Amino acid sequence: MKVLIPFSYYYPEICAGIFVINDLVCKLAEQGIEAIIYVPTPTRNVCKGVEWKRDEYLYGGLVHIHRFRMYQEGKHAVFRALRYVFCEFIYLFYMLRDKYDVAFIDSTPPIQGLKLPLVRLFRKKPVIYNAQDLFPDTLSGAGLASREGILWKIGSWVARMTFRNSNKIIAISQDIKENLIRKGVEAEKIEVVYNWVDEKAIIPIPKADNPLFEEFGISRDKFIVVYAGNLGNAQNIDIIVDAAVLLKCDEDIQFVIFGTGGLEESIRERISSEHLVNLILLPLQPYEKVSYVYSLGDVCIVSCKAGLGGSAMPSKTWSIMSCGRPVVASFDEGELKDILESNDCGVFTRAGDLRGFVNAIKILNANRARCVTMGMAGRKFILDNLTKEVGTQKYVDVIKCVIENK
Repeated sequence: MKVLIPFSYYYPEICAGIFVINDLVCKLAEQGIEAIIYVPTPTRNVCKGVEWKRDEYLYGGLVHIHRFRMYQEGKHAVFRALRYVFCEFIYLFYMLRDKYDVAFIDSTPPIQGLKLPLVRLFRKKPVIYNAQDLFPDTLSGAGLASREGILWKIGSWVARMTFRNSNKIIAISQDIKENLIRKGVEAEKIEVVYNWVDEKAIIPIPKADNPLFEEFGISRDKFIVVYAGNLGNAQNIDIIVDAAVLLKCDEDIQFVIFGTGGLEESIRERISSEHLVNLILLPLQPYEKVSYVYSLGDVCIVSCKAGLGGSAMPSKTWSIMSCGRPVVASFDEGELKDILESNDCGVFTRAGDLRGFVNAIKILNANRARCVTMGMAGRKFILDNLTKEVGTQKYVDVIKCVIENK
């Protein structure tokens, strides 16, 4: 068996979702299944001095990483969009040329599905679509497209083509599955597989043993509120900055943001213009420091703009819980709320509810022992439900099933 994976980013890049593909191909190799990943040359958040090869073979040669040349990814939306388009033509070439048994397509970029009709017509190869989020819902939720506008209509057409030409769709939450069914996708075509955590690598780190406090000059005595991830419209980073504004007179509370993205400069400007000494903006850290990043916090944030909860389930939620830290969510009502409240591992506030979000932080600051208890409950939930072994095996089972029934 051989799996072909066209992918937008891979190590040494730092980007959400890379761990899913990396852990998956490792699990495939354990079971003697070949995989080839086609990915552009690294440009996103690459640490200085990191070495990489155009062609790399891992796990005894069963996994082949082929990096094709592509220009540097910048912040200009047009050039980024063109980069995605150019990459799609390259992916199509390999999907029409290579020998493989199944293609595994990710939801980034959302235009991946446009090449599937040609692949099915000329190669008749089965396709698995990994819905880490849903398009164009993410555009609408981020305020980039109205549901009556041309972008929404084009995005909906692309999505329908993607779903129609996929043999199986993996949804990373029950909310996303229900959203897909409302869009007309057959329920039997959808498998829910939650993103997992490498529970042996992402672990709680005691504050006394965490070197990030010294590295970034952060006091261990303060109540630390951490956000780590993309700084974009969809994540509603503004609610974190607004909370820092309202709490800047409370010297016990310190906000720390690790991230990069389109709103980075505007956040820096607000920190400067509003004199937010209680908010620190730091670079996104490499994957091997995830445990230190989330363990830095007494609580950690998962946020989104209102309307996005049914089209995404942030994997950082599971990393936070695996580090034994409570989640403070500013999110749409749904599955995330149920998980946090039924397992007592975090506090839920509605997306955009600034007052509720601020009150939740103030209450937890006043009861730090409660934070410890909730963090322990989150770690237990991960060990009981979302380990790397369980999650990757479910993906492999889906791949094997699709190949056997093609």
